[in-house]
Amino acid sequence: MKRLPTIQLIFILLGGLVLLFIVAPLLGMALKTTPHQIFETAGEEEVRQSIWLTIVTSFSGTVFFSVAAIPLAYLLARKNFPLKKLVSGIIDLPVVIPHSAAGIALLGFVSRDSALGQMGSLVGLNFVGHPAGISIAMAFVSIPYLINAARDGFAGVPERLEKAALTLGASPLRVFFTITLPLAWRNIVSGLIMMFARGMSEFGAVIVVAYHPMITPVLIYERFGAFGLKYARPVSVLFIAISLVLFITLRWLAKEKEEK
Repeated sequence: MKRLPTIQLIFILLGGLVLLFIVAPLLGMALKTTPHQIFETAGEEEVRQSIWLTIVTSFSGTVFFSVAAIPLAYLLARKNFPLKKLVSGIIDLPVVIPHSAAGIALLGFVSRDSALGQMGSLVGLNFVGHPAGISIAMAFVSIPYLINAARDGFAGVPERLEKAALTLGASPLRVFFTITLPLAWRNIVSGLIMMFARGMSEFGAVIVVAYHPMITPVLIYERFGAFGLKYARPVSVLFIAISLVLFITLRWLAKEKEEK
């Protein structure tokens, strides 16, 4: 039997410790929750509504903002323009700033006194305490994942293929949709999934903009504060399980599409 090099053994040990650090808290929480508690929690109307609201608002925010985020990613990958580095830095800001601060900033942006809030009022929409406000908060903190992934995907598409299509008479729009977008699609799908997943897990920004109606992370926080760990744990386990199933399913569907 071939002996592994010492450095490889060290790396395996360190990697195992990292994996244990990630898995141990989640596994410990799951083992302390009985199946009866999970089924009982799943039967609560408040829990089901919060999970459904979390999924819908995150998905809506991902789809809506991707319409502008993907073209921006293309420009960042293909074009050189003044202050490009500044734009790239601005895109990463939501990841850097505290999300409670992001929520306060968004609250001023979507309140009734703001331009956006006044436009919403014209159609009877108040973003504060509304699912639309939740979607905006989720998208704000998660959109960098989509833009950065899509930018890497577009950067990996050979420009010679695009130029060849242009010289053959194809319009820039046709080149984008028939060559560039399909070749970068793997990264874009990965970014979409990460944006959706990150949006589902958001708490800090959402709780400032819309404490009610409650998404599941806010519900977990409320139950922990009001009733303690015993009542918050089953909701946490159920939500993590559903999130994992959704994440794995989306990854599997994306992989199936790539193989066809």
